[in-house]
Amino acid sequence: MSTATEKAKTWLEGNYDEDTKNQILSWMESEPDALEDAFYKDMEFGTGGMRGIMGVGSNRINRYTLGAATQGLSNYLIKKFPAQEIKVAIAYDCRHNSKEYARLVANVFTANMIKVYLFEDLRPTPELSFAVRELGCQSGIVLTASHNPPKYNGYKVYWEDGAQIVSPDDENIIAEVKKIDNVDKIKFIGNHHLIEELGAEMDEAFWKASLQNSYTDAGKESLKIVYTSLHGTSIKSIPEVLSRAGFEHVHIVKEQAVPDGDFPTVKSPNPEEKEALAMAIQQAEGTNSDMVIGTDPDADRIGIAARNPQGELQILNGNQTGVLMTDFLIRKWKDKGSLKGVEFIAYTIVSSDLFRAVAEEYGVQWDVCLTGFKHIAKLIRDKEDTHTYIGGGEESYGYMVGDFVRDKDSVTSTLVASEMAAEAKSQGKTLFDLLIDIYLKHGLYQEHLISIVKEGKTGAEKIAAMMEEYRQKPPTSLAGEKIVKIADYQSQELKDLETGEFEKIILPKSNVLQFFTEAGSKISARPSGTEPKIKFYFSMRKELESREAYDSTLNTLNKSIKQCITDLGLA
Repeated sequence: MSTATEKAKTWLEGNYDEDTKNQILSWMESEPDALEDAFYKDMEFGTGGMRGIMGVGSNRINRYTLGAATQGLSNYLIKKFPAQEIKVAIAYDCRHNSKEYARLVANVFTANMIKVYLFEDLRPTPELSFAVRELGCQSGIVLTASHNPPKYNGYKVYWEDGAQIVSPDDENIIAEVKKIDNVDKIKFIGNHHLIEELGAEMDEAFWKASLQNSYTDAGKESLKIVYTSLHGTSIKSIPEVLSRAGFEHVHIVKEQAVPDGDFPTVKSPNPEEKEALAMAIQQAEGTNSDMVIGTDPDADRIGIAARNPQGELQILNGNQTGVLMTDFLIRKWKDKGSLKGVEFIAYTIVSSDLFRAVAEEYGVQWDVCLTGFKHIAKLIRDKEDTHTYIGGGEESYGYMVGDFVRDKDSVTSTLVASEMAAEAKSQGKTLFDLLIDIYLKHGLYQEHLISIVKEGKTGAEKIAAMMEEYRQKPPTSLAGEKIVKIADYQSQELKDLETGEFEKIILPKSNVLQFFTEAGSKISARPSGTEPKIKFYFSMRKELESREAYDSTLNTLNKSIKQCITDLGLA
């Protein structure tokens, strides 16, 4: 009998609802593969918390897996914060069951005598991060699956600093969750007297805090923006913040403005994909707008399209947006005389090293960390007594301005990106002009991402096998460039292939491999911590001799990326 079948039988024998038991029996009779996928493992916390397909099973998002996670978290909170009132804030997005799951989670907390601040309706994830700190909570929860397909939902856990959980709290919470090995250990009957709703008052506080990051009024009266929430939560904040900041021409894609967990107008509500922004770009072309801004369902990530040198609207990748905002923010801090030598920016290991080059140009410190904004937030927490955080980002279209929110924040990022574009327009430039200015100083960086989906138990095994193959038989060259160093963040070693020497990587262990070539290129392989994917990140660099050479240099780098993909057997 398989482990999955044994686990499923414990559900049949336990205090689970009849619909759940009937589904298990049906799978046992006719769909053993479905049973295996649903029970072969338990839901785990990754870089973004717990995320998965909704349905019956220990490897699914449902009232029991959420209940166990919340009961385990409650037990840990009570141990961690003895002799004080424990408070938790809860938000949710537009996904199917998110509102019901939020209420269920609130009931489990209050059944454990933990006070809950529950948003009255869907709200952006960055507002939850803000609320945790604003209300002095010890923890926070967002029910969301970010940009995943409609069948997914998830559970993001935040700590008292407003950031997602990191070591050792994440391991300790998981240990407590694993102790909830019987459904009868979950306290489902809540105490409504311990639930307080959050609404307009918290919205107002969040908007005001976001607007503190306004840096210029130049060009706002003429910049034309097309904005889409992609059926998600940012509709609750971005139009209001842009209006209060003085932008007069913000055109909302009405067909995508209504929150809807089916995301009916897109294949995927992912703002980094061209298809997701197609409707907004079409509207922008029709209105001759300067830029397009789109956000994912829980409003922590931002996608931007701007006019390229040919005058066409082109989507910026996450590195380009992040580097542009980093340069803009540091420049504004410098103009105000706010750079005192203790400021820093942060980015992640799979993101462009152009972040570092821009910071060094201004004499600003930089830090690099593992993938996930929880690691950037930890840097802020570790350094906040001695250093000042300006901003930071990662290639996956996330950016954080200042430290009042401790996670990706599309609301404030939209404000900053819009001001940056407005100021550029007032000077006769576009965002692409600003980007090429940066490339001329630091070299042209071109990045590309490939995500390979491998669902279920067999998919997880295939991803593990791919990583093992790269570890045992790493490539010796990519795109004709000799590999000179290999970084393995799992063994925490950087190997110099020319000298044979090893250098210790001073970062937590992570299942990431990076190959560095003699020409300065960086290729990374990383299984996702929250999705059934393995991701490959390509970052190529070449000197840009002139503005006129941009297209030809870019073409050369794109050819190198294609060759890398072929060399890795991914084509």
